[in-house]
Amino acid sequence: MQCDRLRRIHWVGCLFVLIAAALPAGPRAVLAAEQAADPTGQRVQNQLTKEELADGWILLFDGETLFGWSASSKADWQVANGVISAAGGEPGLLNTTNPWGDFQLKFDFRREEKTNSGVFLRTVAVPHDPTTDCYELNIAAPEVSPFPTGSFVGRQKASQLLDAADRWSTAEVSAKGGRFSVKVDGKAVLDFTDAQPIRRGLIGLQYNGGKIEFRNVKLKPLGLENLLGKVDAGPERPIEGWTVFPDKKSVFTLTDGTLNVKGGNGQLESQRKFGDFVFQIEVFSNGEHLNSGIFFRCIPGEFLNGYECQIQNGFKDGDRSQPLDCGTGGFYRRQNARRVMADDFKWFPLTLVAAGDHMAAWVNGYPVSDWTDARAADENPRKGLRVAAGTLAIQGHDATTDLSFRKLRAAELPAR
Repeated sequence: MQCDRLRRIHWVGCLFVLIAAALPAGPRAVLAAEQAADPTGQRVQNQLTKEELADGWILLFDGETLFGWSASSKADWQVANGVISAAGGEPGLLNTTNPWGDFQLKFDFRREEKTNSGVFLRTVAVPHDPTTDCYELNIAAPEVSPFPTGSFVGRQKASQLLDAADRWSTAEVSAKGGRFSVKVDGKAVLDFTDAQPIRRGLIGLQYNGGKIEFRNVKLKPLGLENLLGKVDAGPERPIEGWTVFPDKKSVFTLTDGTLNVKGGNGQLESQRKFGDFVFQIEVFSNGEHLNSGIFFRCIPGEFLNGYECQIQNGFKDGDRSQPLDCGTGGFYRRQNARRVMADDFKWFPLTLVAAGDHMAAWVNGYPVSDWTDARAADENPRKGLRVAAGTLAIQGHDATTDLSFRKLRAAELPAR
């Protein structure tokens, strides 16, 4: 009897193993596989944690494509298995399409023994002198370069070498005005101050020989200021720093730091103007496929006359790459969001950047739009390129409108 029982248990156990092997990998299996590929075993690659999202971080690399990047040379940049890599071709940079001012930057990197690479901060597309055109954060062994990993080339050497060939390391950079600090694998290696700093520029991944790999490239804009007052307000009390467009149906109220808009069409316009800027906000759509938008570089005092970063979370046939109406983070009538990354009835962060003729947006930290306005210059953004500073405006769209907004923050990008 006991032997028969053991045989039955063994047979059931084998059947369970066979069935499990035939089933698609679930979230735990996928996570385990990704952690197995990561020596640290600490995180899923190329994703943001809840804490990072709440803290304003975005992905510069989506883990699958070079969306939001532009190569300045014919280096052989590739994306595979969640990694950006280069191992041949013409030396040069893979640059972000957006410039940045003050920020925190995190990225993982892995180099071969003879690799000469780096990450260029506040750079021009094709820098000629790393001591005047940018800040070159080097990635190289001491035998390859006199400025080993963690150094600013031509400016200051790292205090110690912490990375090693053929293994992943993590770099963390803080850039605030002329003050820069760098950590490698959690340990400080550089503290540098430039009395006459470059204040703005692209971020560039460098290929200069050997093989270099990058992943988990994340950025948090710094220096953003709160745009909402702390005093509750509504129809009978103005919202500090904002103006409601007259004779419209939308009702705007501010309660405990959360702005709500209900009713028909309308506009809440900022009194401050922004030209080149970084803007972050959290949004909640209290209904299915509700429509709103963040308008920017608006002609002051005119009704919703600016570029529109759309808010609309609907998509077709269960396919998030097919937005119903431009898609949240898309630029209405200009460029649809490439993927709908937000859901109704859930708070989600939205980041918007405008610099000159270029603009981009991230939803839930994921890059969804990247557009250059190639039209002829015009004071009216409905007719052509407007780079002049203008107001921000929050849209009330129609009778179904019921959206909430919080953590409205913005900062002008400094001149280079």
